[in-house]
Amino acid sequence: MSMHENGRVPANDGGEGVAHCVTFVLGDEMFAISIHHIREIIEYEEITTVPMMPVFIRGIINLRGAVVPVVDLSARFGRPLSEIKPGTCIAILSIEGNDAFSLLGILLDGVREVVEIPLDAIEPAPSFGTRLRSEFIQGITTVAGRFVILLNVQKALSVNELSELADEVSRAHWSDALAGETP
Repeated sequence: MSMHENGRVPANDGGEGVAHCVTFVLGDEMFAISIHHIREIIEYEEITTVPMMPVFIRGIINLRGAVVPVVDLSARFGRPLSEIKPGTCIAILSIEGNDAFSLLGILLDGVREVVEIPLDAIEPAPSFGTRLRSEFIQGITTVAGRFVILLNVQKALSVNELSELADEVSRAHWSDALAGETP
C-alpha cells in the first residue's frame, strides 16, 4: 500500500475501510499480517534442515506433498533464532515473486487473533526507533492498547531476495571450501 497525502495507509479494501489481519507475537512484540497472504496456520512440526541456507531459513516441511521452506521471522529480523515452545506454530503464506505465487512458512511464537483494523488508525512506518528495516513495515497501529507492527510481507519475505541471500550463502560456502584446498 502507498501512503495518502496525510501519511496514512489508503483504503485498499473494497470499500470497507478496515484491514483484516492476523496478529501474532515474536518475543515480546506484536505483529500483524493481512489475511490475504495467509493460506493456513499449522501446529509446529519437525523442520528438515537444508545445508548452506541463510540462518533465518530454518529448513523445509512437507505440506500435503508440497515442499515448503520455513523462515524464522525472528532471525530474519536480525534477532536470535526462535525457541520452539508449546505455542509455536507455522503460518503458511502465499507470496508473489518471479511472476508466480510461492508457498512460504513463517515460524511464529504464537498466533493471537484475527482483527479488523480501521485504515485511519494505521500510522505510517516510523523512519527510526524500530528494530526492523523500515521497508519491512507497512504501518503501526494499536490493538487492545498494545502497539502492533503491520508487516509488509512483499518486502520482508520477498521470494526474490530470499533466493538471492541463499545463493550468496552457497557461493560463500564454496568460495571458502575452494580456498581451503591445496594443490
